[in-house]
Amino acid sequence: MSNELYAVVGHPISHSKSPRIHSVFASQTGESVEYTAIQAPLDGFAETVHRFFRKGGKGLNVTVPFKEQAWQLADQRADRAEKAGAANTLYLNDQGLLVADNTDGQGLVQDLSVSHGVQLKNARILILGAGGAVRGVLGPLLAQEPASLTIANRTEAKANALAALFADEAGTTQLSACGFDEPDQPFDVVINGTSASLQGDLPPLNAGIISADTVVYDMMYSLQTTTFNQWALDNGAVRVVDGLGMLVEQAAESFRIWRGVRPETIPVIEMLRND
Repeated sequence: MSNELYAVVGHPISHSKSPRIHSVFASQTGESVEYTAIQAPLDGFAETVHRFFRKGGKGLNVTVPFKEQAWQLADQRADRAEKAGAANTLYLNDQGLLVADNTDGQGLVQDLSVSHGVQLKNARILILGAGGAVRGVLGPLLAQEPASLTIANRTEAKANALAALFADEAGTTQLSACGFDEPDQPFDVVINGTSASLQGDLPPLNAGIISADTVVYDMMYSLQTTTFNQWALDNGAVRVVDGLGMLVEQAAESFRIWRGVRPETIPVIEMLRND
């Protein structure tokens, strides 16, 4: 039986760990999967997607800068993709319709709560940023029923707009928004959803958000401690985690959607850490 074809699409794409991750998933589960990387032209994402599925491709992961376009292109969207306004997973359903899903939030929650044992229910959570990365994870975070979730952003109006968009999913969670410099009380969990620390930059934050009980999570990952996580450690955070586990967990959720089986993620995270 020939392998069924999957791929990740982005621009640039050569750095992507997804082909390595999914090839390990395939060998681990015995699934007949071949997974490649495709660099789409910046003005040719839709055509790249249509060509892939015309040639018999089964599923795509989508990364920067095409997640919003993937969402727009879809005929149907999973509930968690609908409000995220972005999709990282595409496939054709039994009717041949293009379905979009977003597994980023599930990946973040899985990594925090299962891999790292972080209690999200009733926690006070601060999330930094109001772009696509944060929008994609708010629904799954709110579903964990934290006591409060504060969205802080450089442009406070964007944070307010995001809080308003997700107000109907907040339930008993106190959902609020503010500028970066406003919070000064400690939080249980601080999540960096900005890309600033990849450039070595930091949002203008008050160190009072960190206490000896604070777990800090940077959605970016790096071989070294990220700039943001180093700042958190310097200010007394009990534990810092980067986004490598989230990358693997969101991939595992995509694999489950496509193949109906969920791979073991911890060995893959450890493998990538030790590369």
